[in-house]
Amino acid sequence: MAGSATPAATAATAPPRVLTVAGSDSGGGAGIQADLKTMLALGTHGMSVLTAVTAQNSLGVQGVWALPVEAVRAQYRSVVDDIGVQAVKTGMLSSAELVETVADLLAGTDAPVVVDPVGVSKHGDPLLAASALDAVRTRLLPTATVATPNLDEVAQLTGVEVTSDDGLREAAAAILAYGPRWALIKGGHLTGDAVDLLTDGSAEHWLRAPRLDNRHTHGTGCTLASAIAAGLAQGLAVPEAVAAAKEYVTGAIAAGFALGRGIGPVDHGWRFRERA
Repeated sequence: MAGSATPAATAATAPPRVLTVAGSDSGGGAGIQADLKTMLALGTHGMSVLTAVTAQNSLGVQGVWALPVEAVRAQYRSVVDDIGVQAVKTGMLSSAELVETVADLLAGTDAPVVVDPVGVSKHGDPLLAASALDAVRTRLLPTATVATPNLDEVAQLTGVEVTSDDGLREAAAAILAYGPRWALIKGGHLTGDAVDLLTDGSAEHWLRAPRLDNRHTHGTGCTLASAIAAGLAQGLAVPEAVAAAKEYVTGAIAAGFALGRGIGPVDHGWRFRERA
């Protein structure tokens, strides 16, 4: 109507911002794709720094191409300097040069950091060069608020082989010796209940969930680390963020579905479907 005033649009308040620094999974089950789905599902705004491109599906990884260090640094600075972050999560960093570059960037960022020291894919494909292990130990882990290695990654980084729940303490001590504030040792490869140990070397938090009869678990590590980062971005303390993330991932595993001819992904949107 002529002369009527149009109300000014009001900008919504931005949700907490979480940045993932990781590789792409073309099949959509892990990596950057899993991270962003998780961040959205948990009420945060996900942003990304792509470190590598993989040709990947339910059967395995057919190829890996790392991005140049300059491209990784430019993406990170572009996001952090303009938009800012409340938490950062790292995943696949395939070379020593990439690990060192990301560690330097994290050291200058005032936000909690979740380091998922990705070593191999769910199918056993190597995603971290052996020459990068020392950089992970001495440069990346010291930047971590929480480090989230699985038992294969613990063995790769520390030489500690865990065969029972009792060994999780030794594994945590070995990881903490490299400098992260908290270590979350994921015992998913053991038998019995899915048991994880979260500790800062003093307090211990044991997280248990029934082991689910579901082989479609692609992306669990990426999803868990991203869920922890989302909780930290929302202001949760580390133990609360990890407990909430464990609950979310357990539900995502229970809802995991077949995709392709191999291992399917967890269902990052399971809570949306529960409410429908």
